Amino acid sequence: MATAVSTVAGEDGHRMQDLSQMIPGPILLLGAPGVGKGTQAKELVKLWGIPQISTGDLLRANVKNGTELGKMANEIMQKGQLVPDTLVNEMVALRLTDPDVKRGFILDGFPRTLVQADWLDERLAKKSGAPAGIQPDSLANTPAGSLPVVAVSIQVDYTQLLRRITGRRNCPVCQTIYNIYLQPPKVDGICDVEGAALVQRSDDTEKCFEGRMLTYQSLTAPVVEHYRALSRFAEVNGDQSVADVAAGIVSSVERLRG
Repeated sequence: MATAVSTVAGEDGHRMQDLSQMIPGPILLLGAPGVGKGTQAKELVKLWGIPQISTGDLLRANVKNGTELGKMANEIMQKGQLVPDTLVNEMVALRLTDPDVKRGFILDGFPRTLVQADWLDERLAKKSGAPAGIQPDSLANTPAGSLPVVAVSIQVDYTQLLRRITGRRNCPVCQTIYNIYLQPPKVDGICDVEGAALVQRSDDTEKCFEGRMLTYQSLTAPVVEHYRALSRFAEVNGDQSVADVAAGIVSSVERLRG
C-alpha cells in the first residue's frame, strides 16, 4: 500500500506527518446523531490504513453469513427484542482477532454504554498485560492492538444538527442526498440528476431526532465521563470542513497518545 502522507496539518504550519508510520491504536468516535461520525471514520481509515469497526455492520455480516452468533442474534431480532450486550461483545471480540487491527481500529457505535466500555477496557488490558484503564508507559514496547481506547467526541450545535437531520432529502432513484438548508437541489423538491421527487426518511423528523438525542445523551454521558476520568478523552469542533474535523481528530489522538 502506498505511503499515506497527511495533509491535514498543512495550512497552520504544523509539520507534515507520515500517518502510515503512526500507531493510532483503538479510537472511539463519539457524537450525537448527524455529527458525521461515519464520514470521519472513513477519513481516518484512509489516513491511517486501519479498519472501521461498526457493531451494526458486524451484526448484519454475522446474520448474513449464518454464523452461530448471527443465528442467535437473528432469532432474538425476529422476536422484536434488542440484541444483548453479551452477544454484541462476542462479535466484537471475534473481530478483534483479525490481523488488520494490529495497528489500531476506529470504533463506531461501540462502546455506547458504560458496561460495554468497561468490558472493552478489560479485554484490551488482558492483551497488554496492564490493569484496565492504565496507559502503558512506553508505546514503543506495547503491541498496537493492546493499546487502550482513546475517545474523541465530535461536537456540533443542537440547532445545526437539527437542520442537518430534518433538512435531509434523498432521491429514490440515484440515492443522491440533499439538504434543503445546507445543500438544496436547483429546483425545490426535485433531484438535479434524475428529476425525481425527493423523499424524506421517516426518522428524519424533529420528533424522532429529539428522541434519538435523549437516548444518545442518556447512554453516552457515562461513557464520556468514563474516558474523561482516565484522561483519554478529547472534543473536536464538528462544525468545520471534513478535512478540518479530521485534522482535529488526528491532533487529539496524537496528544492523547503522547
